[in-house]
Amino acid sequence: MRVAGIDPGTIHTGVGIVDGSPNTEILVFYKTIDANPKDSLPNRLGLIHAELVKIFETWKPEVVAIENIFFYKDFKAAVKIGEARAAAMIAASRCNVPIVEYLPTRVKQSICGNGRAAKTQTEFMIRQILQIREPLSADSADALAVALCHLYMSKFDRLKKEEVSYV
Repeated sequence: MRVAGIDPGTIHTGVGIVDGSPNTEILVFYKTIDANPKDSLPNRLGLIHAELVKIFETWKPEVVAIENIFFYKDFKAAVKIGEARAAAMIAASRCNVPIVEYLPTRVKQSICGNGRAAKTQTEFMIRQILQIREPLSADSADALAVALCHLYMSKFDRLKKEEVSYV
């Protein structure tokens, strides 16, 4: 299964693509889409959308996993993240790729074993799991974490369906 993970932001949007089988996770691609903070919000969202469409058309993920908004003290920041999420969802929809959403705590739990893990812990685990030698931006690491979370949750769901009940 090929999964694209998205960590949405109006200035930095992380995207990571992984292939997964029952026992392996393979890094395919990762990038941080950097928008100019001096550009207008509509222009930044347009850039995010256009870049994601190119990435989806090139790498052909079977599903897009995106981080859901959990809780923000800053209402304006939450709205902007929601707008970046919308740009990513529209790009996926335009490319006919289904979308799944995960809470940040679920993503961190699946990667680090702790739903409140620090960003540095997440980056460390992503680099270990996918055997990445160079440092990752926080946005790319988070995007890869979301993609891996979906792979792990899909495996779990498959195993649950295959359980045999004994009487």
